[in-house]
Amino acid sequence: MCWTPMSRLKSLLSRAGGFLLGSALSKPSLASSYSSPNSSAAVMETHKTKVCIVGSGPAAHTAAIYAARAELKPLLFEGWMANDIAPGGQLTTTTDVENFPGFPEGILGIDIVEKFRKQSERFGTKIFTETVNKVDFSSKPFKLFTDSRTVLADAVIISTGAVARRLSFTGSGEGAGGFWNRGISACAVCDGAAPIFRNKPLAVIGGGDSAMEEANFLTKYGSKVYIIHRRDVFRASKIMQQRALSNPKIEVIWNSSVVEAFGDENGKGVLGGLKVKNVVTGDVSDLKVSGLFFAIGHEPATKFLEGQLELDEDGYVVTKPGTTKTSVVGVFAAGDVQDKKYRQAITAAGTGCMAALDAEHYLQEIGSQEGKSD
Repeated sequence: MCWTPMSRLKSLLSRAGGFLLGSALSKPSLASSYSSPNSSAAVMETHKTKVCIVGSGPAAHTAAIYAARAELKPLLFEGWMANDIAPGGQLTTTTDVENFPGFPEGILGIDIVEKFRKQSERFGTKIFTETVNKVDFSSKPFKLFTDSRTVLADAVIISTGAVARRLSFTGSGEGAGGFWNRGISACAVCDGAAPIFRNKPLAVIGGGDSAMEEANFLTKYGSKVYIIHRRDVFRASKIMQQRALSNPKIEVIWNSSVVEAFGDENGKGVLGGLKVKNVVTGDVSDLKVSGLFFAIGHEPATKFLEGQLELDEDGYVVTKPGTTKTSVVGVFAAGDVQDKKYRQAITAAGTGCMAALDAEHYLQEIGSQEGKSD
C-alpha cells in the first residue's frame, strides 16, 4: 500500500473550491442574490432535466455515461465532502485498485475516479460539486435541493454509496502517526492480497458475518488471522461462526478492544502492531500484526431521503429484484446504497449501467403515454 498523492487530493479540493468561488463571482452583486432587501433567503437556481444522478463513484458515473450516450443530458451531483468523503466516494480513500478490469498494473483509487469523471463529462454530463441535502419524490417532476439549486427531474438515480464504519483510537487515522491505508483498512476483499499483508499476522475487528467472512478470506494471504471481539459471543450466523472457528489459521481474542495502533520496528511507517485491552480485566497487551481490518458494518448514505424511499432494516434502499427500481416509480438506485452484500467497484458500475437503462426505458414509457394523451 502507498500514500494517496497529496497533489491528487489538492486537485479535488481546488476543483470544488473553484466551483464555489466561480459561483460567487458570477453573481452581479450581493443585493441581486436575494429576493428582496428584507429577505434572508438567497435566490435558488432552478434546473430541469430528464435524469438527475446523485453520487460520485463508479455507479454514478457509469449511469451518467450510459444516460449521456442515450442523449438524456444528465445532471450529476457529486457532493462536496458528503459523509466526510471527497467527491469520488470510498475509492478516494483507497490506494492501489487491482481488481478493476482494464488496469493490469493497478491504479490509484483517486486516479480511477478522475477517469470516471472525465468520461462522464466527455459525453455531456453536467457535474455539480454540491451535496443534495433534500428531495421531494411526492409528485412529478421530482425535486432535489442543494444549498443553491433546485432540480426538477423526470427520473432520478440515487447512487450515494455506503461508508464503512471505522473505529477511532490512537494510530487509527490518516496523516502523521496514523496507519490508515498503511496497514489499516476497512475492506479485506479490496486490500487483503496486497504484498504488505502476505505471510504476515493480521487482525479483524468485528463479530458479525462480515467479520467471519473477511477473516476466512484473509487466511489465504496472512500467516495467521486474529478476530478481536469485544464480547464473549459472536452475533454472526452459526454457519459463519463454524467456518471461522474451525479454521486452524484463525484465533479469536474475546472480550477485547483495540486501544492503539503502533508502527513497525523498522521505522517504515507501516503498521507493526496493536495494543489490545481486555474489557473484563482491564489488562492491555501488545499484539504484533501487519494488518488490521475493520469489519463492523457499513452505513448507507440515505438519511437525506428522509423516508421517501423504502429502506431495509439497515437503511439500504430496497430495489425490485433484478432491477434498480425503488418503491417510487421513476426513482432508481445503484451501487452500494442498495447493495449490502458485494460492495465492490465493479458491481457498483454494473448496477449503474442497469439504472441508466431502467431510467431510459421509464422515460420512453412516460413519453409514449404523454403522446397518447395529446
